[in-house]
Amino acid sequence: MKIVLAIDSSDFSKVAIKELGKFPLPKESEVCIINVYEYRALPTSGLHSTTATLYKYPDEAIKNAQIIGDKIISEAIKILKEENESLNITTSVISGLPKKEILEKAESFGADLIVVWSQGQGAFSRLLLGSVSQYLATQAKCSVMILKDKDAK
Repeated sequence: MKIVLAIDSSDFSKVAIKELGKFPLPKESEVCIINVYEYRALPTSGLHSTTATLYKYPDEAIKNAQIIGDKIISEAIKILKEENESLNITTSVISGLPKKEILEKAESFGADLIVVWSQGQGAFSRLLLGSVSQYLATQAKCSVMILKDKDAK
């Protein structure tokens, strides 16, 4: 079985990691753990004109996002391996829109299942912000498991 596990540093994500670790997966299942970060163009001081502002992507911010993503993934690997040593785990830290990048990774990986978490947003928040889990559930070509923390308020 090929699984894409999309995570970040939230408590909701930690619940998803622990729950996936408890599942009785077939031996030699493959899990691709993905962390997606978004970076925005920041104005660069001193590069302003009357008609436009020039932007650049700060290399240091991108480097820090990669380091944080690697740390999040390392912690997830440790939790999953404690539960199931036979898992074949690959990882990916990517920049972009989470719902788009997760879907693309699932398709390129040939995933049978995408595992994500839900914050339990209300309808108004979903309308304004969009829901990654809802998007994946409707757009993915494979099954999507949306995990929630039953104790979250």
